Amino acid sequence: MTVSDYQTAPHEATRNACYLCAPLGASIAFSGIARCLPYLHGGQGCATYIRRYTISHFREPMDIASSSFGEEATVFGGKDNLFCGLKNVISQYQPDLIGIASTCLSETIGENVPALIEEFRQSVDLGETQLVFASTPSYAGSHLTGFHKAVLATAKALAVKKEEHGGINIMPGMISPADIRYIKRICQDLGISAALLPDYSDTLDGVSWPEYHCFPEGGTPVSVLKGMGGAKASIELCRFSDPQLSAASFLEKCHGLPAYRIGLPVGVRAADEFMDLLSGYAGRPLPEGYTRERGRLLDAYVDAHKYVFGRKALVYGDADFVMGIGRFLAEIGMVPVLCTADKGGNLAGQAEDLLAGVEKAVVLEGADFADIETLATELKPDIFIGSSKGYKLARLLGVPLVRLGFPVHDRLGGARLRCVGYAGTQELFDRIVNALLEHRQDESDIGYSYM
Repeated sequence: MTVSDYQTAPHEATRNACYLCAPLGASIAFSGIARCLPYLHGGQGCATYIRRYTISHFREPMDIASSSFGEEATVFGGKDNLFCGLKNVISQYQPDLIGIASTCLSETIGENVPALIEEFRQSVDLGETQLVFASTPSYAGSHLTGFHKAVLATAKALAVKKEEHGGINIMPGMISPADIRYIKRICQDLGISAALLPDYSDTLDGVSWPEYHCFPEGGTPVSVLKGMGGAKASIELCRFSDPQLSAASFLEKCHGLPAYRIGLPVGVRAADEFMDLLSGYAGRPLPEGYTRERGRLLDAYVDAHKYVFGRKALVYGDADFVMGIGRFLAEIGMVPVLCTADKGGNLAGQAEDLLAGVEKAVVLEGADFADIETLATELKPDIFIGSSKGYKLARLLGVPLVRLGFPVHDRLGGARLRCVGYAGTQELFDRIVNALLEHRQDESDIGYSYM
């Protein structure tokens, strides 16, 4: 099958998908809210699978409650299980917020979860506990869909119109905890008060505990999220995701906040756009340290240009991640021969403009690893960039894999991989160049020691 054949061929099934289930993304998003417990309305297996999956990437404990459907709930509905589960969670955790997400099972049997939650509110004294619901059947989207649905549902449920407080809202998308910490540091250095939705920089990459805590430290407090309606603007690093799931657009429509939907700030040009936007709202220039980070990155581009120019890359993952990396690769002279992400976003519609001038760049939505293997045979990439799920294919084709995004199961430190801003781009650039050099050494009969 060629690239042109693939684009016209019917696809009736997904084989070895690049993407994960929607409740998983919702659980990660809810984990970025202080004292919030994710809760799945469905089978216990869904919660177990998501806990196991996220723990192997973040290497942190993660509690996810469940309605724990059995045969009776599956046939007659899970109202009793939901009520019992929520009461248990409130009693044992005293959470500030319970982030409820539906699963394929509860959606398939037609459970009216919003109505059940409202009935629960009327029958129980919730105290200070907030309930937020996101509908996340996996057959209607990927983990990224679930992530954005949870963010949007939280903004809808909590943000109220208040007197302007001078801060801004930032929806960073599904990036690493280390990248979120970097964004927070920029805001701090510029004197910006930012409400991040979500902020799992500590909850999913925290310190060791001498004793058990019901909730990890960190996350954006509910009180801060309630003030989002009084911010000066919203910045969303999710340009290619479904615009219908944009929390920034919702806040613009309901509270009149200017919404900026920009791409992931990877590479000099994209990072400049993000930094200029923050600097403008701060009313002050970037501190000298960031200017020097930018200068060092440009110097590295010059130093390594001979190693990367014209080399072909295959990028897969979440839509914003893929296009952010694709733009960066074009910036450094590499050719992103294949960029593929999940369906449901706005990838194909904007890719042509963003990758204008990049020859042989192919952008596909919804390709699985079986498709990628077929297309890679024709495109012959020099390197893979994406999650560890591409390891087997990269090994089969004999090309290096730079692990980035979610999930990274076969290496330590997936939560600390950075690509955002000048410093994150510098780390990514070095990793790509060194992966190419290492592969060249390994393939050489001579064994170069000076390259």
